[in-house]
Amino acid sequence: MTAQVLDGELVAAGIKADLAGRVQALIGRGITPGLGTVLVGDDGPSSNYVSMKHRDCETLGITSHHAQLPSDATQQDVLDVIARFNADPAVDAYLMQYPFPKHLDFEGALLEVDPAKDVDGLHPVNLGHLVQGVDGPLPCTPAGIQALLAHYGVQIEGRHVVIVGRGLTIGRPLANLLTLKRPNANAAVTVVHTGVADLGAYTREADIIVAAAGSPGLITADMVKPGAAVVAAGVSFEGKKLVSDVADEVAEVAGWLSPRIGGVGPMTRAMLLVNTVEAAERRVEQG
Repeated sequence: MTAQVLDGELVAAGIKADLAGRVQALIGRGITPGLGTVLVGDDGPSSNYVSMKHRDCETLGITSHHAQLPSDATQQDVLDVIARFNADPAVDAYLMQYPFPKHLDFEGALLEVDPAKDVDGLHPVNLGHLVQGVDGPLPCTPAGIQALLAHYGVQIEGRHVVIVGRGLTIGRPLANLLTLKRPNANAAVTVVHTGVADLGAYTREADIIVAAAGSPGLITADMVKPGAAVVAAGVSFEGKKLVSDVADEVAEVAGWLSPRIGGVGPMTRAMLLVNTVEAAERRVEQG
């Protein structure tokens, strides 16, 4: 068996094509969607990621608003940018690129973000809405994983999903999202992590595995039920090389597999654009 590739680049392109029409409709009504980014310091991967987000915006006609702060910026410097973006009607949604320098309080800054402009869907208000099943900005990587699986016809409803990783950006919100009684959800979800003995005892029972632990090669072929869908959401760096939580050999066992590059990453960026456009649409509705 050779796994079908869960091609995030392909699916993201379709999402962007749909958004292009919605952006033009907004512009026709005098509203140009705007996405803001806050970058503190000169972390290379973070800078590259922010640049990709702004290139995505340019292709769709979304305006970009970027605040670059030095690595020695103070907490007040960050709060001043947040206040400016909160008050700026041209910024429909924005994000603070993680990680921050260690002397800054990322969580404290996040609390000051207007939940309606929280493009990452990680503000406690928006996470609370997710738990309640109330509509609002969804965390981008979980929403992207859900959309990727749905596009390729991987059944989620009634299936057993094992998420390896309990982080705030993927593991915990994805578990909540996939248990909701909604289309492409309504699953039985188990959350495990690297501190659990014999991870394979859990993953071998899964119809869908989402590896999001940031541990290279953690999921091996003997840990996967033949034909299962495997999403490689966790990555880390070995030097300058990006490595996956999922070993290459898994492709010979799984029914579906997202690639190390071009899988979950493009879907995350696409969902940032979705959240931005939806925020602009809400601006129109509110007059």
